[in-house]
Amino acid sequence: MDITSWFDINNTFVVIPIGGGYAMSWIEMIGTLFGLLCIWCASQEKIINYLFGLINVTLFGIIFYQIQLYGLLILQLFFFCANIYGWYAWSRPDAMNGEALKVRWLAKDKLIKTSVISVIAIMLLTVFIDPFFSVLASLAVGVLNTFGASITLSALDPDAFPFWDAAITVLSVVAQILMTRKYVENWILWVVINIISVGVYAAQGVYAMSIEYVILLFIALNGTKEWIQTAKANTSELEYRERVL
Repeated sequence: MDITSWFDINNTFVVIPIGGGYAMSWIEMIGTLFGLLCIWCASQEKIINYLFGLINVTLFGIIFYQIQLYGLLILQLFFFCANIYGWYAWSRPDAMNGEALKVRWLAKDKLIKTSVISVIAIMLLTVFIDPFFSVLASLAVGVLNTFGASITLSALDPDAFPFWDAAITVLSVVAQILMTRKYVENWILWVVINIISVGVYAAQGVYAMSIEYVILLFIALNGTKEWIQTAKANTSELEYRERVL
């Protein structure tokens, strides 16, 4: 069998008896597996999560290319870059104290700024989501055609859930950035993102992905609990050092 066939979304791994039957391809199965491994290892603060994340977003990027979801393809490119940066940031000693990044909470001023920027971004994207993703799709097609893809961009239908779609997109970007800096709040955002995603995918009849996000929700809840405990321990250690010094 040609190795490229493993990357074809029509190469079915299993038909899941949900709705009218959902044909899960090999690439989706493997990509999903690495995505779950990535999130679980991140919740355990294991740096290998970024290797799994790079594999996940690469495979999902190939999927989105094949099903012509170019906006999501661009988002995978962001996640790819964020995973590379996160791997670097988690393994590099901090410039201030020479130690690796530690799990901690956002400072109050940073939390307020992040919240305000996120709300504004969600509001703007909700209003302009259709033209925004149209531009992204055109950009992606233009780049791919530069490399000889010969793709014709079809007319995009209006977004089915503009507010929730905007919220998922913006919060995913913010959560990924916070994760690379080991802020506890990233897991709280992933919990919110996964709850929204479960509802959106179920409403659209994509039940397999809805079930996947239920699993991700429980991993995110566990990550929240684990990182809160770690942040408390790190805070206690810092306070002890300050008293000793």
